[in-house]
Amino acid sequence: MTYAPLQNDRFLRALRREPVDRTPIWLMRQAGRYLPEYRATRARAGSFLAMAKNPQLACEVTLQPLERFPLDAAILFSDILTVPDAMGLGLYFVEGEGPKFERPVRTAADIARLAAPDVGSELRYVTDAVSLIRRELGGRVPLIGFSGSPWTLACYMVEGGGSKDFARVKALALNDPQAMHRLLDVTTDAVIAYLDAQRIAGAQALQVFDTWGGVLSPSMYREFSLRYLARIAAELPRGEGAEAAPLILFGKGNGAYLEELAHSGAEGIGIDWTVDLGDAARRTGGRVALQGNLDPVTLYATPQAIAREAGRALDSYRDGNGGSREGHVFNLGHGMSPDMSPDHVGALVEAVHSLSAR
Repeated sequence: MTYAPLQNDRFLRALRREPVDRTPIWLMRQAGRYLPEYRATRARAGSFLAMAKNPQLACEVTLQPLERFPLDAAILFSDILTVPDAMGLGLYFVEGEGPKFERPVRTAADIARLAAPDVGSELRYVTDAVSLIRRELGGRVPLIGFSGSPWTLACYMVEGGGSKDFARVKALALNDPQAMHRLLDVTTDAVIAYLDAQRIAGAQALQVFDTWGGVLSPSMYREFSLRYLARIAAELPRGEGAEAAPLILFGKGNGAYLEELAHSGAEGIGIDWTVDLGDAARRTGGRVALQGNLDPVTLYATPQAIAREAGRALDSYRDGNGGSREGHVFNLGHGMSPDMSPDHVGALVEAVHSLSAR
């Protein structure tokens, strides 16, 4: 399929560590409940899943923040749990409690029955949404596709939902590592096929959300999370030339592993707000682009404080990167919350662009 030429390529240039006229910015959960127009679309859809599984509505909410803010990338509106849902686990949402599965996997026998879904049929609604969004963007900015990481998906698949201590999934990994690796292998196969399908459908960059890697001890992180992130980076096709789609590995609590992540083969590493950007730049030594990492809570502060903290993050990265702003994609260190002010989001985007302008 032929799409309109890209008009703003700051985001992709930054991921290639090329010069940009200003630091690009996009925000995790930039299409979400903090926007009144999003809430109106969700009310019309009837539920979150109905909205996510309707390509037209997914396109509508993906584009909503771009109508308000001069963001440098769009990210597909979807959910990280579409893959295990397509495996037959029965995803549903409970108001105030988040996602849950009707049929969690708890035993080696449960895991043995799992198979990677057929992306072309079971997840067609996602790839249809990607193609529609790419067309409707008209080349304004690049489109990011995404997936949950194998470990993060396994957490929800075994726990059956969110968890305070992840006791079930950690116990399974400790008591039956062979079964856990089987689960992670199948999930990794699915994630690679899913991301590749999004790229073919029109996604121009791909992000893996390793939201729960940080709950693991160092030895368990390397065995059950990093190993599979590296496999994705090694095996995921990226395309070539102008259609090449760089890969970003984002991890909450991944600060101790930046050097290892920088050698994973991914083009970018997303980091949370507990890591100093300058230190991260020094530790990764220019091998990868870095994405992040303003504390999301900063958006509750005044516009003046938001601009100050944005400037602090920009300067930290520059100082740790030998005086250069190249290779930095500005983002939050995690996703936005529903009660954040759209006006404060606008103040952040303006601050990043103005403070980083050459």
